[in-house]
Amino acid sequence: MKTNGNANLVISFKNEKLIPRLYGDLDKNLHRIESNLEVSLNGRGKNIEISGKQVNLARNVLNDLYNQVKNGFEIGHEEVDAAIRMNSDKNRTVKNKDQNLPLIITSKKTVKARTHRQNDYINTLNKEELTFGIGPAGTGKTYIPVAHAVSKLERDEIAKIIISRPAVEAGEKLGFLPGDLKEKVDPYLRPIYDALEDVLSYKKLEKYMQLGVIEIAPLAFMRGRTLSNAYIILDEAQNATIMQMKMFLTRLGFNSRMVITGDITQIDLPDNLKSGLSDALSVTKKITKGVGHIYFDDKDVVRHPLVQKIVKAYERK
Repeated sequence: MKTNGNANLVISFKNEKLIPRLYGDLDKNLHRIESNLEVSLNGRGKNIEISGKQVNLARNVLNDLYNQVKNGFEIGHEEVDAAIRMNSDKNRTVKNKDQNLPLIITSKKTVKARTHRQNDYINTLNKEELTFGIGPAGTGKTYIPVAHAVSKLERDEIAKIIISRPAVEAGEKLGFLPGDLKEKVDPYLRPIYDALEDVLSYKKLEKYMQLGVIEIAPLAFMRGRTLSNAYIILDEAQNATIMQMKMFLTRLGFNSRMVITGDITQIDLPDNLKSGLSDALSVTKKITKGVGHIYFDDKDVVRHPLVQKIVKAYERK
C-alpha cells in the first residue's frame, strides 16, 4: 500500500527470542535505521511494520541484521551502518551476491566485511598468493590482511607474520629524529600495532613478538631475506621506491602469502622519485595467475561518516 509517495509493509521473524538483540538497547538499532533511511519502524512481537520511502531497503537491512543475530553476532551501530551500506548498492545486494560472507576468525574476534569491496578483498586474500589493496584511509585495506594473517597463524597455516612499512613518511627522515632505531620507527608502525591489538590479546601478542613469530620492521630490514612459510604485509607502499618494491616482492618464499597496501594519492617521496607501488601495479597487471588487485574508494570508508565526505571532497579537488 502506498500513500503520498510512501509505502507500508510488514515483515515477520521466526524466532521472537532474537528480537531484543536485533533491536538493541532501547531500540537503538531501529532508531539508527529510521534516521538513516527516513522510515518509521514499529515492532510488535515477531513483526515489524515499516513505513516511508525506502521500505524495501529497510526490509533488506533488517533481514540482513536478523541473519547476523541468528548466526551469533552482536549488533551495534557499526553493523547497522554496514548493512545499510551494503544493501544500498543497487548493483550488488547481500541477498544476491554475498549471502555467504567470508569471515576472518581470530581468538579474540571475528572480522566481517563491511562493504562489498571488503568482501572481494577477503575472497582475494583467501585465493591469491600476492594481493594489492589500494585506496584511502579507513577502508580496512591494512586491518583486514593483519586479521587474516593472525587467523592463519593461529590455525598453524603459517609460521610467521612479517609486517613492514617504509620508514620515511610525512616529510620526516629517521636520521633527524631523536632516539634509537626502535624509538624512531615505532611511531610509523603504530597503526600496525593497533590492528594487531584489536585481533589478539595483549598477552598473546607480547609472546609472539618476543619469540619473533610476529615481526614488525622497516622496509630496509627485508633486504637479503627469503621469507618462506610466512604472511608478509607491506603497508604504506606508495612511499617505497621502485628498487625497494622490487626488493620486497622478490622476498616471497614457498608457502608464503604477500599483501601490499597503499594509497597512490598520498605519496610522500621526493618529486624526483617514482612510487614503487604505482610501478608494481603496472608490472603485475601482466601476471594473470596468483596476483589480485583490489581498489577501494570513498564508498568503502568505514570510519566516521565525515571521513567518507572528506575523502570524497579531496578526490574532487
